[in-house]
Amino acid sequence: MAKRDYYEILGVERGASEDEVKKAYRQLAIKFHPDKNPGNKQAEENFKEATEAYEVLKDAQSRAQYDQYGHAGVSGHPGFGAGGSGAGFDINDALRAFMRDFGMGGSGFEEMFGGGQRRRGRQDLYHGEDLKIRLKLTLEEIAFGTDKSIKIKRFKRCAACSGKGGSSLRRCPQCNGAGQVQQVSRSMFGQFVSVTPCNNCGGTGEVISSPCTTCSGSGRVEEQATISVKIPAGVSEGNYIPLRGEGNAGMRSGESGDLMVMIEERPHERFVRHGGDIITEVPITFAMAALGGDIDIETLEGHVKLKIPAGTQSGKMLKLRGLGLGRLRSSGRGDLLVKVSLWTPTSLTDEQRLLYEKLRHVEGEVPSKVSKSIFERLRESLGV
Repeated sequence: MAKRDYYEILGVERGASEDEVKKAYRQLAIKFHPDKNPGNKQAEENFKEATEAYEVLKDAQSRAQYDQYGHAGVSGHPGFGAGGSGAGFDINDALRAFMRDFGMGGSGFEEMFGGGQRRRGRQDLYHGEDLKIRLKLTLEEIAFGTDKSIKIKRFKRCAACSGKGGSSLRRCPQCNGAGQVQQVSRSMFGQFVSVTPCNNCGGTGEVISSPCTTCSGSGRVEEQATISVKIPAGVSEGNYIPLRGEGNAGMRSGESGDLMVMIEERPHERFVRHGGDIITEVPITFAMAALGGDIDIETLEGHVKLKIPAGTQSGKMLKLRGLGLGRLRSSGRGDLLVKVSLWTPTSLTDEQRLLYEKLRHVEGEVPSKVSKSIFERLRESLGV
């Protein structure tokens, strides 16, 4: 399928400024973000599509290539996969791109998760790095929510120097305290001046005369920490939980980064997830299907009785309300959908064979056409 025009996706003109591109993307990203649209695959695709367009159009070089050659011109753009098909640009790439530009207190992130004090982010040269960890959850944990303890390796503030990295701060002699240096080059087109961070002081303008022997002047040391995280009911694979300040400690008393807990789902041996509902399959006998009755079935909370109506057809979906998964950011629970399948014995006793032979002579002919197919009943039960 042909890819859409990136300008059309973001809803901007070809001559749009960088700020206009960024503003248009932010609005779309907030609208289609997976956390605002749990389980909505179309919203996820829209989020990825908008992010892919933004990644190309925000960069002057890749934008020029795109303007001249179209999608073929950005086939080698990082994260876009071979041939520019977008196959390598998955939801995690899109989330990382969004977090990179809007996840450090920038507009968009605060709109997603509510208030909270904004931090200095990239303006703080010693800000600690964010960390990411994947957490696999069972269907039972997703259904009701849970508290988990996770172990991580990270940098903590050095106790020996209180995170300062040492003593006797002085002005950097290389940049004279400016934190940056200028380089002048000349060509036939004139003189060019480039400004880069000072590599002697890391852009801070200060150096430590007496570095701490414990942390070698960095202000932080490694540790293994145990972090508690509360998992709300109804989370989905691809959701993430940001834990503010639980990432790496910043160098020289800088702010700590965040810990991003990425949710993954463990497959269940009896249930399949369908949004907030869960589906299972239960075999019944000919007699139960024809006469009806109660059977014992497994749920996420234990065993319950399920009433099988007389005349139940194989493939029919029966619904047990409120026995599915908890709903993210709302009350109530989904349903348990039970697909009934007819069990046929593979070996018979003499008594069973006589009874089935008798039944064959009295049960009548199979109707030539049933009113609804199994697939129609399945779609109706799932609401699709």
